Amino acid sequence: MTNSFQKISTLDDALVSITDGCSLMYGGFGGIGTPPTIVDWILTQHITNLTLIGNDAGFPHIGIGRVVSNQQAKKLIVSHIGSNPIAGKLMNDGLLEVEFSPQGTLAERIRAGGVGVGGILTDVGVENEIVNKGKKMINTGGKTYLIEPALTADVSIVYAKKADPFGNLIYDKTARNMNPLVAMAGTITIAEVEEIVPLGELDPEEIITPGIFVNKIIQSKGVNWKWVWERT
Repeated sequence: MTNSFQKISTLDDALVSITDGCSLMYGGFGGIGTPPTIVDWILTQHITNLTLIGNDAGFPHIGIGRVVSNQQAKKLIVSHIGSNPIAGKLMNDGLLEVEFSPQGTLAERIRAGGVGVGGILTDVGVENEIVNKGKKMINTGGKTYLIEPALTADVSIVYAKKADPFGNLIYDKTARNMNPLVAMAGTITIAEVEEIVPLGELDPEEIITPGIFVNKIIQSKGVNWKWVWERT
């Protein structure tokens, strides 16, 4: 087990587990809540052949979309890619594999992975040949369900407002989104945070992700992209 006071790390030391071909789960919703400093590091280190798991493909120049647009991913497992037309083109050109999962189903698959459950049952997509293609079904209680496997990753990256040295995390309003689920589902979880505070300073009632799920903490350099609504 990681010593609680060795979790605060330098960027290079913390991200050594992000390597070519690994599976990488990320928090964020359209880029909000996606860790910008870690995204920058992935870009500059030219990590490739990634399997990316998260809510969406960001925008071409925002969030994880920058990694996708730079063709550093081989596969996406997401709820949609509509905000990133480059992802759509790569998919249509056969350069990017995309597995779609309805947003609620995706969140539950990640949650299942985080708590050690093998999968979930859902009736979403039972009658849709695109959604249910190749998937197993089960009938129970008089209803038919799809069996959706749990999702985990080699590495999970999350973005938080505050952390203490043990890795307890507080998120900033809607930037919380998928981050708490993602934090639970990685073999190694790395938290990029805006502020690191002394142990004992966080109100226990405000902590969303317990530090037991977090392996490494890095200080964020801040968001370095313009949001869609800021562009003129």
